[in-house]
Amino acid sequence: MTSPLRIALIGAGVMGRQHLQHLRQLPDAQLCAIADPGPQAAEFAAQCCVAHFTEHRQMLAAANPEAVIVANPNALHVSTALDCIAAGVPVLLEKPVGVQLDEVRELVTASERSGVPVLVGHHRRHNPLIARARQLIAQGALGRLTTVTALWQVHKPDSYYDIAWRREAGAGMLLTNLIHDLDLLRHLCGEVRQVQAVTSNGVRGFANEDSAAVLLQFENGALGSLTGSDAAVAPWSWELTAGENPVYPRQADQPCYLLAGTRGALSIPQLKRWHYAEAGAGWHEPLQQVQERFEAGEALRRQLLHFIEVARGQTQPLVSAADAGRTLALVGAIGQAAQSGQACIPETL
Repeated sequence: MTSPLRIALIGAGVMGRQHLQHLRQLPDAQLCAIADPGPQAAEFAAQCCVAHFTEHRQMLAAANPEAVIVANPNALHVSTALDCIAAGVPVLLEKPVGVQLDEVRELVTASERSGVPVLVGHHRRHNPLIARARQLIAQGALGRLTTVTALWQVHKPDSYYDIAWRREAGAGMLLTNLIHDLDLLRHLCGEVRQVQAVTSNGVRGFANEDSAAVLLQFENGALGSLTGSDAAVAPWSWELTAGENPVYPRQADQPCYLLAGTRGALSIPQLKRWHYAEAGAGWHEPLQQVQERFEAGEALRRQLLHFIEVARGQTQPLVSAADAGRTLALVGAIGQAAQSGQACIPETL
C-alpha cells in the first residue's frame, strides 16, 4: 500500500490555506511542514501539528518533503520554484507562474533539464464543466469556432484596497483576475495570434487598471472579446456564476463565456448548447437547446489529486510552466497593446 505523499506548504496565506483545506481531506497526501516568515505562521503550523520554518530552503533541507505547494507572493514564485527544483522536489506553483517572461523561461529550462515537474495552479482547468466544454469543442459540436465573448464584471469593496500593494502597478485585474479567464480561453479556444486593448483607472485612480476591454484574434481564425471591470455592479464573472467558491453569492442563471461556431453555440458555466435541428437551417428556424451534463467536482481538490499523480511520475502536468508562461505572455501583450494603442503579438517562450 502506497504511503501518503509528504507535501510541504510554502506560503500560508489565503491561497495556501485553501489548498490545505483540500489536502486534509485526501488520504493519499499529508502536510509535513510549513514555511512562511509571517508573524501568524508559527501558530498556524502548530495548529496543523507540523514543523514551521521561516525560510523555505531550510525547510527543504530539514523536512525532506516529497512535493511542495508554493503559494507565496507573485514576485517570489519563480525563485522559490527554482529552489525546489534544485532540491529535486516536484512543485505545485500558484498562478501566475511568474512576473517576467525571462524568469519563466529560466524555470521552464530548469524543470525540463532536471526532470522535476512543475504544475501551475490555473485550477479552473480542472473543473469538470471546463473539461466537458473542451470535449464538446474538440468533438465539433460547435463546428468551426467563430466568436467568443467573455465577461468579468464585479464590484470589489473599497476595503479590498486597504492593502497597499493592491493599489500599485502590476496588481490590477489583468495579472490578478483576468489571467484566469485568459488561461481558460486559451485552453478552450486555442492560442491567440494578436490582441488589441484599452484599459482605464478612471473609477479609482490607482496605479493599476479598474476596467479593460480586450480584442483577441485566435490562431484558428476565431475572434473574441473580454470585457472586465472590478468597479462594476454586475453578475457576469466566473466567480459569481460558476459556484466554485462559496464565498461568492452565486448567480447560477448568468453566463460568463459565450462561444459560437458554424454549427452551434455554448454558454459557460451553464453548459447550455444551441443548434438547429437540421443542417443548413438559418435564422428563420427555431434553435434547439440542449443541457449538457457533467459530473460536478471541486477544482482545487481535483488539482491536488492530479498533483499527487504528477509528483509520483504517473502523469504529466495539465498546466506546465511553459503552458502557463504562454498565458503570462498573453497578459503582457494586452498590457503593451493598451499602452501603445497598437495590436500586439504575444511573445514566445
